[in-house]
Amino acid sequence: MGKVIAIDGPSGSGKTTIAKLIAKELGFGYLDTGALYRAVALVLRNNSIEPEDSDEKLADVLGNTHVTFNNCRVFLNGKDVSEDIRSAMIDHYSSVFSSRKIVRDFLLNAQRDAALNSDLVVEGRDTTTVVFPDAKKKIYLDASIDERAKRRYLQFTKKGINIFMDDSKKNIMDRDSRDASRDIAPLKVAPGALLLDSSNLSIEQVKKKILDFIGIVS
Repeated sequence: MGKVIAIDGPSGSGKTTIAKLIAKELGFGYLDTGALYRAVALVLRNNSIEPEDSDEKLADVLGNTHVTFNNCRVFLNGKDVSEDIRSAMIDHYSSVFSSRKIVRDFLLNAQRDAALNSDLVVEGRDTTTVVFPDAKKKIYLDASIDERAKRRYLQFTKKGINIFMDDSKKNIMDRDSRDASRDIAPLKVAPGALLLDSSNLSIEQVKKKILDFIGIVS
């Protein structure tokens, strides 16, 4: 097993940007676990699966599904779906389906296997508590709801996706509620994790604080 730096936090907290920068600084690999859940949501919706459908229906689809993350790209059954998974619809369904045990079990080993032969910076919502509870260093990155809603709004509009700021804020609040209240692997701060609010910090400031916390990884 390689060395793992695990970063958790809610939607829009800046995990992806920071995790990539930290990975580059350390010379580690990078894994976006949220992208894997988005890919699963995409394949389930493409097969007309609804959130209330039975585990058996989900299992029928997942049994023929192969999801990988390589070089910051997401592949679903061999097809690059990196852009397809970044829609508002998939943003919603990835959160909904991630509360299902069958989905989390399906992706657990795939996430852990990524660190078998590589040092990794991993980001997600349960990487510090469930996937890599023995990570070398754990960080919980947060920001205010208003700041996260603004970031998500700018992210969507940059991609040409029309969304209102009020809708962005509601989506953030709904996702926070689902992530924190689900029975399986709820989003929470792991013991020993650095709790960092990025609301009023630049990317470089966040990066420096995390690198200072990490220190020398041995």
